[in-house]
Amino acid sequence: MTYEAPVLTLPEELILLTLDPGSGKPLCKAAFLAYGTAGAALAELELQGRIREEHGRVQVVNPLPPADPHLAGLLRTLPQSKGRRSGMRARQWVDDFDRHVRERYLDSLVERSLLSRETRRFLGLFPYHRHFPVHPDLVPGIRRRFTLAEEAGYPDHRDQVLAALVSAIGLAGRLTRNGRPGRTAMKVLRRSQWTAMAVHHNVKKHESGSGGDDGGSGDSGDSGGGGCGSGCGGGGD
Repeated sequence: MTYEAPVLTLPEELILLTLDPGSGKPLCKAAFLAYGTAGAALAELELQGRIREEHGRVQVVNPLPPADPHLAGLLRTLPQSKGRRSGMRARQWVDDFDRHVRERYLDSLVERSLLSRETRRFLGLFPYHRHFPVHPDLVPGIRRRFTLAEEAGYPDHRDQVLAALVSAIGLAGRLTRNGRPGRTAMKVLRRSQWTAMAVHHNVKKHESGSGGDDGGSGDSGDSGGGGCGSGCGGGGD
């Protein structure tokens, strides 16, 4: 049977693009990927014409719920536009909803049978998850598409946003095929995309804070709740 690439939202695509299929962990810290998926959700809402950014704040300009139920729930957490300086600060929203977004989209990928989940226990006590592609070409296929976009100079806006988010979570060096020029190109895109800038701000704050390591590539970050619960429906170059 011929493999058919699935239709993915930006949060799902970022999760799969940055997944290590062998270990079932992200290539970066789980906290960084959580920020990245929150930023990707905002970017997806913007691409669908539901929100805009004004002076660092997120405003709803079209409250019609998106088809994706997770995006619909997240849209309800954002205020509608009431002037140029109204709305919620993008970097604050990313910080508030980071783990919630990542966990919801991991659940979605498992429910869609794109990922399988293994629950393990640290020291035999504390549960954490590992996620593995169900089809062997899932992650390589997404990486190939990302490489083709890089080789073409990111002509599509969606690819520009994805590359900017990759830079924001510190994985440009791991995912580029073009060395230093590739990292620089993603850094330039990061600085031009408000969603990536909000992510990068939180990544740098996390790095400089007292939180320290969050389990390397996500032991503890793959379990537990966060964000708004059921009501919603690195860092370098």
